[in-house]
Amino acid sequence: MRTSSNPAFKSLPKGGHANFNYGQPPGGSFGAGGQAPTAPKQAGRPLTIDDVVTKTATTLAITIGTAAATYFVAGPQAIALALPAALVGFVLALVNIFKKKVSPALVIAYSAVEGVFLGGISYMFASMVNPGIIMQALAGTMGVFAAMLVVYKTGAIRVTPKLTKWIIGAAAGAFTLMLINLVAGFFVEGGLGIRDSDGGPLAIGFSLLCIGIAAFVFLLDFDEADRAIKNGVDAQYSWYIAFSLMVTLIWLYLEILRLLSYLQND
Repeated sequence: MRTSSNPAFKSLPKGGHANFNYGQPPGGSFGAGGQAPTAPKQAGRPLTIDDVVTKTATTLAITIGTAAATYFVAGPQAIALALPAALVGFVLALVNIFKKKVSPALVIAYSAVEGVFLGGISYMFASMVNPGIIMQALAGTMGVFAAMLVVYKTGAIRVTPKLTKWIIGAAAGAFTLMLINLVAGFFVEGGLGIRDSDGGPLAIGFSLLCIGIAAFVFLLDFDEADRAIKNGVDAQYSWYIAFSLMVTLIWLYLEILRLLSYLQND
């Protein structure tokens, strides 16, 4: 049985409905998740692609809306909101992953809180570099998402068990390096240098690596959603799929934003 990189898919039902296992980037554990909820027996209609698109669009709109409100209304104070929002978002992500039943309210809450976090982070980067970097990062994120969707739909890259293991291993390695770098930063200025604010070659290379991994995670997310639809998973699980896609989108946006800041750093 193939396992996804995204822990949210751990909450999809197993057995007769679909065989799912789900990375909370950033900060999550790839390939690790909570117990699968008990699948409701004939509780509703089966999942469709429209359900996935609608719920994903809803969560994305909430995140963008709260991010824009935080950015434009809070102003400089938005930066101070980033850290607490990140912590709350992390807790909500864990609850969504480990909760046995689907909770649209929790997914919506996660999307809203992450919007506050992104609004604060975006304001910080806009102040450090230039305001135009935000639209560039958004365009880059949507471009990568669209490109990987085309790659998946055309079958240019097939999601095989071997590829899945490679992506999960690469993601786990990347986040392990991030943690080591964070700890090393307490003892050595700049840590390992993979998150150097000056944008050295190592930092740029690591950001490119993370962007590449995040792009391939989309393939796993698309494949899990496709298999959920084919296996007749209950429609309410579209909220879990939307949540997993949002996790990957947020990670990708942050990595592209960071890379752009390196490239535009004087």
